[in-house]
Amino acid sequence: MPSWSVELLQARSGWGSHQPAVSLQIRSLEQRLGRQLLDRSGRRVEPTEAGRRLYASAQRVLAAEEHLLEELDADDEGAITGTLELGASTGPGGTVVPLLLCVFQEQHPDVRVRLTVSDTQTVVDRVAERELELGIVGAGRRHRGVAFEPFFSDEVVLVCPSGHRFAGKTISLDDLKGEKLIVMQEGAGVRQVIEDELRKAGMRAARS
Repeated sequence: MPSWSVELLQARSGWGSHQPAVSLQIRSLEQRLGRQLLDRSGRRVEPTEAGRRLYASAQRVLAAEEHLLEELDADDEGAITGTLELGASTGPGGTVVPLLLCVFQEQHPDVRVRLTVSDTQTVVDRVAERELELGIVGAGRRHRGVAFEPFFSDEVVLVCPSGHRFAGKTISLDDLKGEKLIVMQEGAGVRQVIEDELRKAGMRAARS
């Protein structure tokens, strides 16, 4: 059996095939291609013209695969490049995200970051539509096309004038009944968090 035929079958599989098994594989390949690959009429088995062409083509394919793997390995070892389409809701987009991006750009100067700041619902929708690769929002919203992972914790605090009766005090949700609250716009994650907590307490914020 010519060495090229064994190499052809073993090159990518890592088999420890014996010659009968290799012969069966070659016959199966001949049936599939409808061409005779080996000339078995003489004392020695020689490749036919079709066999030589197949072997040459297979060698080119294997060389191309090896070249591709080498390029991918080089990319993994080299600097990260490209454009990162990032979205953030107004809360984290105006506080935490810019600081994180400063650190990120120092570590990956060849990456161009495009940051879009909008309300939570818009960011989530754009991530689902693949318009943004990543979104950082103030609250998770149910969406079949988006997965949410905790990133950092924040807190919501009540702000009031220094002369207000709540100033400097710890208050309960019941104390807020009848008070006018200024909250963020519809679609904002912080607003969703506030409304969810009020709902758990059997309360709701009346719209005016």
